Amino acid sequence: MPSLLIRGGRIVTATDDYVGDVLVEDGVITTIGTRLQATADRVIDAAGAYVLPGAIDPHTHLEMPFGGTVTCDDFTSGTVSAAHGGTTTLIDFCLQQPGQTLPDALATWHEKIERTPPVIDVGFHLAVTDLTQGGTLEDLAAVPRRGVTSYKLFMAYKGSIMVDDETLFRVMEVASRTGALVMVHAENGDAVDVLVKKALQEGHTEPIWHARTRPPEVEGEATNRAIQLARVAGAPLYVVHVTCKDAIDPIARARAAGWKVLGETCTQYLFIDESYLERPDFEGAKYVYTRPPRPREHQEHLWRALATDVLSVVSTDHCPFNFEGQKTLGRGDFSRIPNGGPGIEDRLMMLHHFGVREGRISLNRLVELTSTNPARIFGLYPRKGCIAVGSDADLVVFDPERRVTLSARSHHSRVDYNLFEGTEVVGAPELVMVRGKVVVERGQLVGAPGDGQFIRRAPFGAALPVTRGAAA
Repeated sequence: MPSLLIRGGRIVTATDDYVGDVLVEDGVITTIGTRLQATADRVIDAAGAYVLPGAIDPHTHLEMPFGGTVTCDDFTSGTVSAAHGGTTTLIDFCLQQPGQTLPDALATWHEKIERTPPVIDVGFHLAVTDLTQGGTLEDLAAVPRRGVTSYKLFMAYKGSIMVDDETLFRVMEVASRTGALVMVHAENGDAVDVLVKKALQEGHTEPIWHARTRPPEVEGEATNRAIQLARVAGAPLYVVHVTCKDAIDPIARARAAGWKVLGETCTQYLFIDESYLERPDFEGAKYVYTRPPRPREHQEHLWRALATDVLSVVSTDHCPFNFEGQKTLGRGDFSRIPNGGPGIEDRLMMLHHFGVREGRISLNRLVELTSTNPARIFGLYPRKGCIAVGSDADLVVFDPERRVTLSARSHHSRVDYNLFEGTEVVGAPELVMVRGKVVVERGQLVGAPGDGQFIRRAPFGAALPVTRGAAA
């Protein structure tokens, strides 16, 4: 593999911010310093640009069957889109089908990345939906030995993938023994089911009723319940896509008490409120994802939680269903609209423009939320998530003054709409590399399917080994 020297960039990590050079050899960072007297096969002038560790997206749904259809990005198209947005690693949810064994579920997802090879590195979470006919606790306990060190459970979607509290608690007990992290989609699925049926009986079919039948209170109740059960089981807990103060508050209390509780939000919840669901001509269906967009006042609560580390990660929950032919399956019945939205390409640019440039978070905090914290939480650090000698050369040269208009016409996902259509941002990736291989440069894909690989992750709280190098 050719060596590269990135010279004169502003190197920004979760803790550092300085101008320097980075030497990459054999896919890893071997030397960091100023005015390095080193030779390389290629020298990249990064003057005036940021050099960031590659972003990590720990929440995606590629080629996932759901609601009678399948998300429209596979592991090639989805990772191409991610790479253009500065993401160099993602962790996708391997969804166990009813009656399917857990080893077979994992094999299904491995087959997907063999059939549609990724451009960036990929890990898996295991989404457990059945421990009666297919899954067993023994199989569950063996999963971390395969490099999949997180279990996902849905407390919603009654009648399909929702689990009961007994299953949730049993998985938590296994996680406490195996070093796995328990992830929950926290909503009171029983209450939501009642509210949805009532709304439809009363003739409410429009997309806005997706939000009105999933109020913040059912998210807050389930979040608190999951936290308390995890506390009893002795398991670490990660609450996915937090949207509202009702869920932030129990997470804040748990973290203040020193409990092993973490939370994320997603880009869309910081910018899109529930009024988008009322857009005419069924356009509101584009914003049907679960949990739903909230009233605007919750956005400031989310920003404050991110700034104070009550919430530790911003992911995308990229779950792309095309508007035409997929979202439109729910015309006349909001409950049949496939739940999910795109955004895998836009996260870093949106957070830089509206977070860093507008003073809501620092540049170091941006790196922490999108790279370092996901790496630490999900067993990838220090191999990924930092710029350090011996770490993978997953690097982004980011032009802080480049102007980009976000649009379905220019993004690289297969989905036919963009949640942030027409938004102009200042700051975008110029060059993206995965383990020393340049995959995107000046808006063009220069890598290829297969440049990415499956990444085995360490247990929660552990670290991955890195290759030794030299500091200058």
